[in-house]
Amino acid sequence: MAIIDATNEHKQRIIQELVPGRQITLAHIVASPDEILYTKLGLDPAVDHSKSAIGILTISPAETAIVMADVATKASGIELGFVDRFSGSLIITGTVSEVEASVQAVLDYCENRLGFTVCPLTKT
Repeated sequence: MAIIDATNEHKQRIIQELVPGRQITLAHIVASPDEILYTKLGLDPAVDHSKSAIGILTISPAETAIVMADVATKASGIELGFVDRFSGSLIITGTVSEVEASVQAVLDYCENRLGFTVCPLTKT
């Protein structure tokens, strides 16, 4: 037997959907992350973590992650950790200066050449 609460008769239903824009929604650098983070992300644990950083970017439309990966690898000696053309995610690794140079190159390229809206670069 179902009991209906009279105060909840007119509940609103919210539907969330992604509307692809032309924007970078996250550009973050994790400087000197703990080794467990590499393991949990499936990244190469053989790297000297004392000089390492992880760069995380998300973009819409998602296919542009391919362009971000290309720009990032050409900007410095980073390694690609993960590229997802379906979610628009990119994870890169390298020294703090390499990762920062690559993330900044991606932000500059997407903003100035592709006309995207970009978020500020953040770092922890």
